Amino acid sequence: MQDVLRELWIPLAMAISFGAFTGSLFRLTRRPGSERPLMFPILGLLGGLTAFMIHRVLVWTVGAPDWLLPVLVVLQVWLWLGPLGPKISQRKSE
Repeated sequence: MQDVLRELWIPLAMAISFGAFTGSLFRLTRRPGSERPLMFPILGLLGGLTAFMIHRVLVWTVGAPDWLLPVLVVLQVWLWLGPLGPKISQRKSE
């Protein structure tokens, strides 16, 4: 049980929380986000989950190093909130 906790659940929780943190930072630095402020951390959570799954597949197939996981999380969140992310229509205030 300890091995499963150490090998799977703790890195998963860390990747998801780091994804949410990165998504929140993206909201603060890149886009206004006043329309849907929770979109950024939620997409960060999903990006962290996706990066964890990609990292697990890479570990099982080619033996990827542990330092690759945070890099994958940042790249996934950047992709999901950047070029491949949702388009935010900005209202014109008159």
